[in-house]
Amino acid sequence: MSARALCDPAHPDAVAATRWFETLRDRICAAFEALEDRFAGADAATTTPGRFERQAWDRPGGGGGVMAVMRGRVFEKVGVNVSTVWGEFSPEFRQQIPGAAEDGRFWASGISLVAHPRSPHVPPAHMNTRHIRTTRTWFGGGADLNPIYPDDADTAAFHDRLRAACDGYGPDAYERFKRWADDYFFIAHRNEPRGVGGIFYDYLEGEHERQFAFTRAVGEAFLDIYPRLVARHMDRPWSAEERAHQLVRRGRYVEFNLIYDRGTQFGLKTGGNPEAILMSLPPAVAWP
Repeated sequence: MSARALCDPAHPDAVAATRWFETLRDRICAAFEALEDRFAGADAATTTPGRFERQAWDRPGGGGGVMAVMRGRVFEKVGVNVSTVWGEFSPEFRQQIPGAAEDGRFWASGISLVAHPRSPHVPPAHMNTRHIRTTRTWFGGGADLNPIYPDDADTAAFHDRLRAACDGYGPDAYERFKRWADDYFFIAHRNEPRGVGGIFYDYLEGEHERQFAFTRAVGEAFLDIYPRLVARHMDRPWSAEERAHQLVRRGRYVEFNLIYDRGTQFGLKTGGNPEAILMSLPPAVAWP
């Protein structure tokens, strides 16, 4: 099939993927706002539950997206963005994208989530899944946990839920995608991992419904496990020393996203909204 047909925003597969990402966003936002309502920490009586604020944006050349950002009492900053864009890659960038070297037309949609909790005891997290169409079509994404203070029970629960999602895709999928995440979510200039890992996958082609079903399963897994991890710790008190350590650890997140993150590079090189792309950065950070 030609790139013109595959990259048509009205193609049924493109429409279905976009609808899924938007539905998942709405469910995640509702779950996070429910956590804001349930908060029972020391300042619960004097603080107001956070709510997501949504801002639509248009991309010159085709498509756009919606930023959904909340600043609350559980989540110091959390963004759940969906973008659906199309058009033509620049000549220099199309060489880096499968199926775009001869024909630069593309269509892409995805959800991107980054959560920076207020408490140093609640683990920050990332989740992103996407569908990209050129003369080829594929799915990619992943999820990883980035605790300030690693907790073995949290790490095990997070990985177990991702393993369950992967088991429905293939018997070796979890181990393969976990290794990929360990390699990808690595801060090379510091020779250290970004967090305690998760899964990462890309370029899943063929059998469209099978690949799409797996991407949906990853989103469902994250929605199931991450709010439970937040609820475990969100009411615990913390000290000034723990807050200071949190700000330094957030610096690692900034370094990775600005230097290595594929989604950041893709968004900036395809004319995306910089505010939406850089939504992933924490609201406060420090370097020693």
